[in-house]
Amino acid sequence: MPHRLLVPIALSLGILLGACGSDPSGPGRPTRSYLMGFSAIPPRPDTALVLPTLTLATQHSDAALIQLSIPWQALLDGVSAAAEVRTVRLPLANFYRGHGQPIAVALDVTDGLNRAQEDPTLLAAGRSITEPAIQALYREYVNAVDTILHPEFLSLAAETNLIRAATPGAVYAAVVAMTAAAAGDLRARGTSARLAVSVQVEVAWGGLQGGTGFVGIAQDRADFPFGDALGLSSYPFLGGYAEPESIPLDYYSRLVEGNPLPELVLEGGWPSVPAGAVASTPELQARYIRRQAQILDRAGAIALFQITFTDLDLSAAPPPPGSILPLFAHLGLVDSALGAKPALAVWDSLLALDRQE
Repeated sequence: MPHRLLVPIALSLGILLGACGSDPSGPGRPTRSYLMGFSAIPPRPDTALVLPTLTLATQHSDAALIQLSIPWQALLDGVSAAAEVRTVRLPLANFYRGHGQPIAVALDVTDGLNRAQEDPTLLAAGRSITEPAIQALYREYVNAVDTILHPEFLSLAAETNLIRAATPGAVYAAVVAMTAAAAGDLRARGTSARLAVSVQVEVAWGGLQGGTGFVGIAQDRADFPFGDALGLSSYPFLGGYAEPESIPLDYYSRLVEGNPLPELVLEGGWPSVPAGAVASTPELQARYIRRQAQILDRAGAIALFQITFTDLDLSAAPPPPGSILPLFAHLGLVDSALGAKPALAVWDSLLALDRQE
């Protein structure tokens, strides 16, 4: 997904004002088990839009997602991991803390828009995560994120089952090794974060492989045994589901059946316009939010995040031919002018429920 569109944010203390909306719920009403939130990606790569997007998204959230690729170029140029995190990431974390929101940090170590290859920055530099030196930079960065941002949740890699299916074996082996080493570092230091990696739900159900049937995530559980939670990446419209109501209610819970682990959605959504094979509409997107709530309830999930709160205005920076980014451009609950879609009202109705941990 489009993590790379996130404009580097270094907000001053002067903007850290305001508070989260309250969650009025009466006795006897349904409850939810999960936190809800978004990342800070604005509709266009324009720093002037970051604060308005953040301010509005915060009014519809009780938690926050910091989704980012490893800043390989800065690290290769000799910028210390701690300096990068303090300068670029900490102001955003402070913004969220000022609004009382717990934080999930989700790190991506390969190409989020093309799992068949490594991060484009590393490729351009002729480097690879298979190198011990690059893995050492990753471990330093993970340590800096944990010690400076103090996230409640920290995912060390994204879509591990899709990486395993799409990349050369040496790349996947490197992901396994570097996340295990980083997790060991964090455990030894006594981290308070709940550690995870994420899996791609449609791959686990065989949907991205042409409907082969349920595959599961046993290999991921074996290869990444350090997790306190399981991150989920889920775009069911790409996995063969034309209508939200056709998604099985155990779509998340079956992944950990027989081997329980708390689950949190770290990315996903349903478009409000046609995308891929799905002839979607704003109403269909709203129905997906409702269906996802039922799926989350069945799983007893602990968090629901969407990377995008707004639609993406790709006219400002058109993706290269063949990019899959247009598939994800209209997942926002507001449009690129920050106008509400029907799905936002459904989201807010869930946010208004009392949360029972």
